[in-house]
Amino acid sequence: MAQPLTGRRKKSSYILPFLFALSIALGSFLYVFRCGVNPPGFFVDESSIAFNAYTISVNGTDESGQSLPLFFKAFGDYKNPVYIYLLALVFKVTGPGILAARLQSAILGVLTALLLGLLAHRVSRDETRHEGVVGLIMMTMAFLTPWLFEMSRVVLEVALYPLIVVLFLVCVRQASKQERWRWSTVLCLSFTLALLTYSYSIGRLLAPLLAFGLVLFANRERWPGIIRTWAIYLLTLVPLIAYQREHQGALTGRFRMISNSKPGDSWLASVWVFVKHYLGNIDPRRLFILGDPNIYQVSHLYGKPVLLIATLLLLALGIGLVLKNHRSDSWWRFVIYATAVSVVPASLTVDYLHMLRLAALPVFLLVLTIPALVWLIESRRRNGAIAILVLLTLGQGLFFQFQYQRSSLNSPWRRRLFDADYREKIFDLALTKGSKPFYVSDPLNTPYIQAYWYGTLNHFGPTDLVRLGNDVAPPLGAVVIANDESCVPKDVISRDGPYMLFIANQSSPRAPLPDSAFRAELGVLYATPEVHAGGKIDLQVLVLNGSNVTWPGCQHGSRDFQIYLGSHWLDSSEQHWTKDEGRAPLPTDLAPGESTIIGLTLNAPTQPGEYVIELDLVQEKVSWFGLKGSHPTKLRLRVV
Repeated sequence: MAQPLTGRRKKSSYILPFLFALSIALGSFLYVFRCGVNPPGFFVDESSIAFNAYTISVNGTDESGQSLPLFFKAFGDYKNPVYIYLLALVFKVTGPGILAARLQSAILGVLTALLLGLLAHRVSRDETRHEGVVGLIMMTMAFLTPWLFEMSRVVLEVALYPLIVVLFLVCVRQASKQERWRWSTVLCLSFTLALLTYSYSIGRLLAPLLAFGLVLFANRERWPGIIRTWAIYLLTLVPLIAYQREHQGALTGRFRMISNSKPGDSWLASVWVFVKHYLGNIDPRRLFILGDPNIYQVSHLYGKPVLLIATLLLLALGIGLVLKNHRSDSWWRFVIYATAVSVVPASLTVDYLHMLRLAALPVFLLVLTIPALVWLIESRRRNGAIAILVLLTLGQGLFFQFQYQRSSLNSPWRRRLFDADYREKIFDLALTKGSKPFYVSDPLNTPYIQAYWYGTLNHFGPTDLVRLGNDVAPPLGAVVIANDESCVPKDVISRDGPYMLFIANQSSPRAPLPDSAFRAELGVLYATPEVHAGGKIDLQVLVLNGSNVTWPGCQHGSRDFQIYLGSHWLDSSEQHWTKDEGRAPLPTDLAPGESTIIGLTLNAPTQPGEYVIELDLVQEKVSWFGLKGSHPTKLRLRVV
């Protein structure tokens, strides 16, 4: 007959559930608190995802009218489907809104912390009777980890990724306990691998690497299950492969743009660059002290550590215990392998410690702290160390929350990054200036989506917003939202970062300039003497009107007879002309003797060597100034 609990034992049996409930309540509060307004505004990629989720929820098509697409094309990039379709289900219930979209990401972050606690509980219960305490500490660390928190604050595919990584690890843990893998285990593994592939772009490389790592569990009994997992996972890749074949470069173009390996690099140079970036991505100084160095990182509180010091201490101890006590355990061998390969995709790109591209890493690092937690909890002599680590976690984690909630709204660069003032200074002001339709002049082919999204929030119909082509002028008197900083109208009502609001007035008549007007003096203010093959070159060029005729500035609409700064690439002998490369318009009217500065961005040649950039003005559909007697300026450059 079971003995009744004594008063002390009965009381202690309620402590752990109470602490779990308290941690879940406070962690959930931190994740949802002010998530609709912090970060301020709505990042352009957030608007793109939210608008496509809305169109899917309403009529089952994306912004371009394609029915139930596998990937979502948006201003030259292709967004992954899982997060968008999940958000479409949310909008089906709540309707479109910034708060509803941000709440989805916050809830995904909460679920990640809960599932990490559950995983820690399952992993530790074979070694300790206090697996509940291990799960509680793990869940609390996950809630307070800045890296996981910041990814849950934005409406991006990456907000879903840590949760799927933990789901995959739960499946792997289940598989590691089975002598023969059941079909339910095989389906669990293959399904989560597919989710990793289709949820975020890094998964297209990381998921196959993780799938390959399943060989660490191989023995005679498990090989059939491993092969079945690979076979089913490969079947899930068929739609992706077919999509890539149909849309050449759709799923690889972005990687080519951000790759740290450039055309012309030797294999030895490429390997060295990869190793350098790999080591930089796992540099403890960056992870635990300096933080993400990318100042324009989405949601990032710049200059703050992305992981907690307590996590570092537990991680160092945990790795040591794994190498000492668990070297023959296939589960821990897989976790070490998965941690190592999770850094590979980001190490192939140009940035160091890019939080989003390393989204899987914090999950694996937290899992590696479990052996340390078990070791400390199992010895009563180490209770003081556990208490110190818990207090350190709570102290640093809550201090980060204080910093995040207090300072991030006031950061000028962050407000610009998230277009925080767009709604008030551009869209809402446009509502007061004229009747529908509004016109969007968008030669940069990106921020048009902000007008579409805020139009959705204001119940605009499909004909209430008109997107103008690059050569199409808006009607006289139309309300126009533009984002071309290189061409500023004379009568701008309001500006916010790259956006401006103006009323279209009668365009000045244009005509070919007389020959006497083709006199210009050009000077490069600054230029680097060398650039990497295929890299970007940003030039600031001083342009002086040396004629006796006023040059007309640019106008939104037709490009006929507009004046541009342009360039040509010449070889080292200055004899071989390449194609016209890059143009920037004359921003305003320029009277005789006046000067202005024009920015010009060029793509460097892909083959190393000595080159010459020839800079000259051109009047569209008339002539280059150099062909009319003006003197272009030349800049020597070495491509390495």
